Amino acid sequence: MADNGNAKPGSGGSGAYTINLENFSKRLKVFYDHWKEHNSDLWGFSDAIAIATPPPSEDLRYLKSSALDVWLLGYEFPETIIVFMHKQIHFLCSQKKANLIETLKKAANDAVGADIVLHVKAKNDDGVGLMDDIVRTVCAQSKSDDPVVGHIAKEAPEGKLLEAWADKLSGSSVQLTDITNGFSELFAVKGATEITCVKKAAYLTSSVMKNFVVPKLEKVIDEERKVTHSSLMDDTEKAILDSLKVKVKLKAENVDICYPPVFQSGGKFDLKPGASSNDDYLYYDSASVIICAIGFRYGNYCSNIARTFLIDDAPTQSKAYETLMKAHEAAIEALKPGNRMSVVYQAAVEVIKKNAPELLPNLTKSAGTGIGLEFRESGLNLNPKNDRLIKEGMVFNVSLGLHNLQAETKSEKTKQYSLLLADTCLVPLEILTAPCSKLVKDVAYSFNDEDEILPVTEVEVNAKEALPPTKKTLRSDNQEMSKEEIRRRHQAELACQKNEETARRLAGVGSGSGDGRGPSRSSNELVAYNNVNDVPYARKLVIQVDQKNEDVLLPIYGSMVPFHVSTVKSVTSHQDNRTCTIRIFFNVPGMPFSNDSNLKSQGAIYLKEITFRSKDPRHSSEVVQ
Repeated sequence: MADNGNAKPGSGGSGAYTINLENFSKRLKVFYDHWKEHNSDLWGFSDAIAIATPPPSEDLRYLKSSALDVWLLGYEFPETIIVFMHKQIHFLCSQKKANLIETLKKAANDAVGADIVLHVKAKNDDGVGLMDDIVRTVCAQSKSDDPVVGHIAKEAPEGKLLEAWADKLSGSSVQLTDITNGFSELFAVKGATEITCVKKAAYLTSSVMKNFVVPKLEKVIDEERKVTHSSLMDDTEKAILDSLKVKVKLKAENVDICYPPVFQSGGKFDLKPGASSNDDYLYYDSASVIICAIGFRYGNYCSNIARTFLIDDAPTQSKAYETLMKAHEAAIEALKPGNRMSVVYQAAVEVIKKNAPELLPNLTKSAGTGIGLEFRESGLNLNPKNDRLIKEGMVFNVSLGLHNLQAETKSEKTKQYSLLLADTCLVPLEILTAPCSKLVKDVAYSFNDEDEILPVTEVEVNAKEALPPTKKTLRSDNQEMSKEEIRRRHQAELACQKNEETARRLAGVGSGSGDGRGPSRSSNELVAYNNVNDVPYARKLVIQVDQKNEDVLLPIYGSMVPFHVSTVKSVTSHQDNRTCTIRIFFNVPGMPFSNDSNLKSQGAIYLKEITFRSKDPRHSSEVVQ
């Protein structure tokens, strides 16, 4: 069982556990104080509260009874009945569990003045006689002839023990009332221990998305592999067990999934929390959309993230995504203490109305829910009807989507698409899954000249003229090109040929006519700058050409990296109707015109090519020329 700060292995062997008495005392008092203060509005005027936890199950599910066990005791107590009264707390359970609960007697009495009473059920006993004792005690301690017992109405009894308990309560003189809202409010505000667990869960979740899922998708698409959504789901689940893959160091025994990871594409999308990954192949042709949602738990506390990836998106798709992103950000900003939960959804609606009112019918009916011990904390729904107040220490899964959108394409798998964004957020405003970007430049991909998928990376530029688009950048193969476009294409091809000849000449190998400038030099002998102080100062991270020193400076991971021009084999560029691509090929061992064919540096790692994308197409002309 995952440790959430309450329970830990004891010294009595691998099966022995101890409960953190300090946390138990503190939380028990919080529970009793809350019950007393809000008995009329949240706890149904209850004289006693009965919690029955069902047997273990292999199904992934979230129950208030299990959540209470974990919150109060540190881990689940399956097939256990707990009845809280003002002066006593009754436990009906096995001997093994009773031995552990025995240690809580003094702490419970000191914290709330209640005595713990144990009812130990023998292995072959149905427990009915013990249940009679508990019900009689409830009636005896109540001031009313018909005592009110609070229970979680939505949890149907499972197993013989819980079914017998349900029959016992319904057949007695007690009145039953639903106290689900009481527990929702009790769990809503997180303490320091709970927040630590949520943060670790969020860190793991965003790391898996950023360091495993995104590279995995890029590799699949780049290599044009056929991979099913369900196989991607399985690989992602396995990734959490390998800390090297996700670059996170957390105790494996405390980590679990919130739900099986969801991958969707090919026109079939389900934005509901219970969505699943089907056995269809991942679809990544032009104008396709890929949705991925993952959630992990640490110490039983949940976190969630969802991202949408756009492949060679059409203008209407990028506009819809940018609008959704703005609405999502507005919803997150509305998570302020004192605001009503309905305000969060309304903030998103206002953005849609202002930027793209035609998308309003496609907006999801909620902006997410509270998240913690349960993936969806009931009562904390961010919908337009929920007037509960947002409080400091609450954690929300802010999830917003646009479903059943129409794209102007002929393919059945791209005609209809959906978009989804989700982040785990702590009040006051802290986006716990922010390390995984949702910006357009980080989620939009486009085919380049050789049909490879490349992330759209913004490059600041300024130049005079842009090279024309090539045929492969056109969004429709049936689109006719004018004579002017054909002429410009031909000029671009001639320019590329000239660039390759220049690169070969500068590398010292000539073009076959013996006009090289001098003897060829190995990459071992090339020095761009003697030291870092010689590198020209760059105010902005943009591609620069140092003509004096015959060097090219490229922005890579936030730094300007110099390359001597002799290492450059060729440079190409092309543009579509929105962006322009600059692709640089380098001389490496084994390639034509390489000066290192003798592989003197067999242990070295070589950069073969690099691609940049710019929203200002004029930049490519200046860089290439």
